[in-house]
Amino acid sequence: MDSYDIVYYPLMTESTSRILETQNKLVFIVNMKATKTDIKKAVEELYEVRVSKVNTAITHRGEKKAFVKLDPEYKATDVAIKLGIL
Repeated sequence: MDSYDIVYYPLMTESTSRILETQNKLVFIVNMKATKTDIKKAVEELYEVRVSKVNTAITHRGEKKAFVKLDPEYKATDVAIKLGIL
């Protein structure tokens, strides 16, 4: 599966912006069939960062949401600014 087929788009709401600033995590909507390992590799490839942990959840809309924690040497706010979502 291609990285662009795994990660659909970043999610930015009031609560995810709080997570971004306090926990150094980015939140993405991803492919339902993607595993945590797939998501980790895709985010590392697309955004040139190192990922330390990935958690996933299924939303009430039936979408898969991935909470991606970055290594301490990378700042989630810098990636968000680069993406234009902050």
